[in-house]
Amino acid sequence: MKIRGFTKKIFAYFLIVIVLSLSCVGFFSYMITSGELEEMVENQMDQIAGNAVHHTDLYLKDYERSIVSLLTNRQIMEFIDLPATREEYDYYLYRKTIREVSVDPLFIRNPKLASVYLISDKKNAVYYYNNVNEQSFNAEDIQKQRDYFLANTTANGQLSILNHTIIEGQENQMLTIVRRIRGYTSPELSGLLAIEMRSADLSALWKGIDLGKYGYLFIIDDKGRYIYHPDGLKVGTSVPKAFFDKLNQADSHSFADAYEGDERMYVSRKSEFSDWQLVVSMPLRELRKPLSNIRSTTLVVGLFTLILAMLLAYRFGKSIAKPVQTLKSGMRETEKGNWATIPLPPHRDEIVELMVRYNLMVKRLSEAVDRVVQVELSNSEIRMERQKAEFQSLQLQINPHFMYNTLETIVCYATIQDSEEISEIVKALAYMLRYSVQTNLEEITVANELKHVMYYLVVLRHRIGREFEIDVAIRPEYLLHVMVRLTLQPLVENVFQHAFPDGLEDYHIVRIDGGVHEGIFWISVEDNGAGMSEAKLTQLREKLNTNRLADGEVDEAGKKGGIGVLNVHRRIQMVYGEQYGLRIESKLEQGTKMIMAMPALPQKLE
Repeated sequence: MKIRGFTKKIFAYFLIVIVLSLSCVGFFSYMITSGELEEMVENQMDQIAGNAVHHTDLYLKDYERSIVSLLTNRQIMEFIDLPATREEYDYYLYRKTIREVSVDPLFIRNPKLASVYLISDKKNAVYYYNNVNEQSFNAEDIQKQRDYFLANTTANGQLSILNHTIIEGQENQMLTIVRRIRGYTSPELSGLLAIEMRSADLSALWKGIDLGKYGYLFIIDDKGRYIYHPDGLKVGTSVPKAFFDKLNQADSHSFADAYEGDERMYVSRKSEFSDWQLVVSMPLRELRKPLSNIRSTTLVVGLFTLILAMLLAYRFGKSIAKPVQTLKSGMRETEKGNWATIPLPPHRDEIVELMVRYNLMVKRLSEAVDRVVQVELSNSEIRMERQKAEFQSLQLQINPHFMYNTLETIVCYATIQDSEEISEIVKALAYMLRYSVQTNLEEITVANELKHVMYYLVVLRHRIGREFEIDVAIRPEYLLHVMVRLTLQPLVENVFQHAFPDGLEDYHIVRIDGGVHEGIFWISVEDNGAGMSEAKLTQLREKLNTNRLADGEVDEAGKKGGIGVLNVHRRIQMVYGEQYGLRIESKLEQGTKMIMAMPALPQKLE
């Protein structure tokens, strides 16, 4: 659908640019931010799980060292060797000595221990308690305890950690660290040594871990039973099989599940010491809360920015369109032959200045037309045709001036809008336009050509988005030498189009040099870019030897070239003769050097 009206077009284009910009920025910002936040949360949970496992292992290893310290006690080893028919006094003596020498110091060093006990194969057992109700057991109870521990420990004396207790009323609240031990006189493992501690004490290790209001840690053993959970009712129960399978499949990666009622994210780490899995649980709604805030903020700010930008775009469009519409009405009257000036608004700005110049142009055109009409009436048919041609020539001169004025207007508007880039580009284009339409001047000084190249670099810098300087090595005494106009800039442009196919890098250089040798004034453009193969260089030299202009030839990329090196070569020949022109030297991957040869004419003073 075509949009009619200058104001509507400006508003529509501004709206499209604004909406696309806001949408792209908002979408990509949200996607990138959400991805980074999810990764950060997963890494944080992974670190929490790893640190918790590490501290838990250190905690359990500390109790393992406590058991090891008991193994070196001779009274404990001798107690294991006591016969089933031992004397009561011997039993009392060993029980008292073991408490005083080993157990009481152990309770002092580890106040969180609940109990320590020994069970031998001879059915001898001794129990020590720390701040818990003491229990007494008969021979049948001791036998059951021994059978349970033998079934859940290894025959090589390796340490075992069990979710078990002998203390009545403390089921699922204690952890037992147990191992088989030997007596004093036999290398056989004929006894059991066990210590019990409260599983809830593990939570004290994780007080420094911030999991928010609804996050927590829990421990599962290798059989899928809860060793520890903030909800004490779950301790000793089994986790759902589907969740346990998903936990094992995820390994150390995070996953989401709703088995606890709400959607939560889980990350687990397995302890190499206890073979437990420590699981970090966080609700997804808490993890996604920053993303929701970012999304809401992006929508609110984007909507506010869109409304403000639309108002500014409408106001800006009206401020440009109204004077343009006035100019349009005036031009329509001029087309009808009514050489009337347009009314000027009371304020003065660049567009009003354009209207003033338009009125001046109309006045001069009116005078010119009047003169043409008078000549046509007074002279012959040949004279009338000649005046008509002059009038047409005068009309052809109007367009460049109108373009200059229009570019100047854009520069002024860019200044108002604080857009230095637009102002700089348009100024450069205006100069290049003026320079290129000087049809009455074929020869120009080297200084003017270098100035034209300088403005071309201004435009190029904004096009490629980076700074780049050309090394001008021409000595000052050659700057006033004459050369063919518009020949240096096409060679520089050719370098940027072909010498650096992968883009400009800091090590790339372009050098302009010149001098006089044996009556020949030469100027070279040299680069260290891609260069040309021998085949391509030979083909280009053959084209130069044809001595003709290139009229829109299509290059290898399927695009029509501009003036090009062929036209530079031919234009030099057309001005100075076919013994002059362009010479090219190039090596693949080493660069190209293009040398313009012209007669060393006297310097031109301007």
